[in-house]
Amino acid sequence: MNHLLSIEELNREQIERIVDLACVLKKDRKASPQVLTGQQWALIFSKSSTRTRVSFEVGIRELGGSVMFLSSADIQLGRGEPIKDTARVMGRMIHGAVIRTFAQQDVVDFAQYSGIPTINALTDDEHPCQVLADLQTIKEQLGGWEGKRVCFLGDGDCNMARSWIWASVHLGFELVIGAPKAFQPQESFMHRVPGNTVKIVDDPAKAVEGCDVVYTDVWVSMGKEAESADRIETLKPWQINAALMKHANPGALVMHCLPAYRGKEITDEVMEAHADLIFDQAENRLHAQKAIIVEITRKG
Repeated sequence: MNHLLSIEELNREQIERIVDLACVLKKDRKASPQVLTGQQWALIFSKSSTRTRVSFEVGIRELGGSVMFLSSADIQLGRGEPIKDTARVMGRMIHGAVIRTFAQQDVVDFAQYSGIPTINALTDDEHPCQVLADLQTIKEQLGGWEGKRVCFLGDGDCNMARSWIWASVHLGFELVIGAPKAFQPQESFMHRVPGNTVKIVDDPAKAVEGCDVVYTDVWVSMGKEAESADRIETLKPWQINAALMKHANPGALVMHCLPAYRGKEITDEVMEAHADLIFDQAENRLHAQKAIIVEITRKG
């Protein structure tokens, strides 16, 4: 495993190894293995971030490395230089890259042409780092995902929903995508998804019924701002609120990958009631990403 480009490309063993290591690293941050000593890593971000930037900068330093942050405005990518040319240059100067951008192919091309460990820190197709941190959180809270039912509510055709779908395929837990028809995963995508672990439901109450985890994300992702009014209106019935949670299993976890827009995809009441868990989930980005770096820089 030389890169982390998507959940789709992983297998069960790799996912479990990363999650288990993340749990170990969380127990004693001071004992972080110094696998990046003498290395310089770059964060290359075309999309803004709070959790992703902070967690990767802190994590790389805790693993012994140095880190530089480069927005698209800082380098020639912002002026149209092909990603493969940027990759060839940076591959001769740095030891690893974390990329947060729009097109999945840009991350794939960077990994190919740079020849250095490359991590997808979010694209329009997937958000693998977030889902690995979420799986760590579920393991901490529920002991694992075996036999569990997870519901993703809202925009079922977003990068988070797709990453959850691949996690369900690899790990075998039941995943319900609860979304109105206009926001359900595209047929062309679902044709690529093997097995029968994923169900698509167009009724909010039925979607969360019997679920152990109820998960949501923002309704208006970066790049979708022009659709904001239509999205919010269509997705209103899919808000996580106290009435909807009565249909889930008693004690069901409520998870949100943040930032949260209270009063839209989740009420302030439910957000505050589950705040400890949601911010544990945010913290786990640090530990899961350290585990990812250890895994992809592992020798032999």
